[in-house]
Amino acid sequence: MRPAGLALEQAPPITVPFRFFLTAPLFLLAAAAVLVWDGAAALTWRGSPAALAATHFVTLGFMTMVMAGALLQMLPVLAGAPVPQVRAVATLVHATLALGAAALGGGFLLGRPLLLELGAWLLGGAVAVLAAAGAAALARAAVRNATTRGMSLALAALVVAVVLGLLLVATHAFGRPLINLAARALHPAWGLFGWTGLLVAAVALQVVPMFQMTPRYPDALARWFTPLAFAALVSWSLAAWYSSGWRVQLGFGLALAAGGALFALTTLALQRRRRRRLTDVTTTFWQIGMICALAACVAWAVQLAAPGERPALEVAIGVLALVGFAVSVIDGMLYKIAPFLAWFHLQAAVGARRAPHMKKILGDAPQLVHLALHAAAVVLLVAAAAWPEPLARIAGLVLALSALVLLRNLIVAARRYRTDAARGPGPAQPTALRAAARTASRIPGRALPARRA
Repeated sequence: MRPAGLALEQAPPITVPFRFFLTAPLFLLAAAAVLVWDGAAALTWRGSPAALAATHFVTLGFMTMVMAGALLQMLPVLAGAPVPQVRAVATLVHATLALGAAALGGGFLLGRPLLLELGAWLLGGAVAVLAAAGAAALARAAVRNATTRGMSLALAALVVAVVLGLLLVATHAFGRPLINLAARALHPAWGLFGWTGLLVAAVALQVVPMFQMTPRYPDALARWFTPLAFAALVSWSLAAWYSSGWRVQLGFGLALAAGGALFALTTLALQRRRRRRLTDVTTTFWQIGMICALAACVAWAVQLAAPGERPALEVAIGVLALVGFAVSVIDGMLYKIAPFLAWFHLQAAVGARRAPHMKKILGDAPQLVHLALHAAAVVLLVAAAAWPEPLARIAGLVLALSALVLLRNLIVAARRYRTDAARGPGPAQPTALRAAARTASRIPGRALPARRA
């Protein structure tokens, strides 16, 4: 693999990531349905059954579903680390993750301990397989840089988040005593700051300059952000677990929040300096995500510095972090990854000359519709944290429309690929993946200057 570019010839079959991408919006739709059905109950207290169900539909069914598919796709392309037996791994992880997220969310919503136990076993298995496959691939990675290190730390954080989640499920389902009350705060922190935040940061180092035509991230931030953020998360967690005192916990917590805010501000600053000034849906999704990440970090710092019972603030932080930051960034990534993968694999299936332009696979207009609906859902959900009674159901309806439009757009891209690939190659057209990779290597902004590990 060329360290400065993409190992496109090592990409897995398109069915590997697309099965995850097409499933994920269904869980976002399920979370929206919970909001519409239960209304204010889902946003009044983050520990309510409705809130727990909606949260896990978003975090496991949508976020982790897309991130798992993207990881299986990006490990060989960005890191030169093909996942062993990728088809079998994708099939197993996809099935257990989907069934586990559905069972866990249903168990919370219906109050059924057996569903919670089933969901815990399935999700534990899914994460174990994904983490093992990712670790095996990264151990043989051809590239050792900030992105591969960030991916490794993100996978480790996912394992910690799931272990803490299993402890909480055992308490919630069967009334078993929680070995440490700090687990209630550590579980979402490792899921959001660790798994989601570190993976987004690691991938952003490559895809933000590449796809959004921005300058590179500063070398010091690229080299040190993910290891220092991971160290701050570990330190804060140990301080909380062993009750090291409010000042110690506050110091590490503020360092963690400051790191997240710094990365968000840096990304926004780079986007202001992008070379391509035309409106781009992906960039706008990322901008929404970074603004919400910054707001969530500031609000969390306030919560740490002045602890107390503030249910509305806690719900608002969760909304900003989950829907505002994570879902926004993931949506933006999908609108680059899905058309690009369809276009790239069509290069191999029908030849470079017959493959349609990426804008033909999925145009700007449907993406803009989704962007408007998603932005409205974020605003309404944040407002509903303060005024849940009149706004929760409205926010749920808008979020449902947003999920449906996203699903429709991804289906359009998948159908365009299937239709065009069925035509087969034209006369004297190359069909090898190597030819497709050569063509893909000529797209503007593909190559990045080599970064030292």
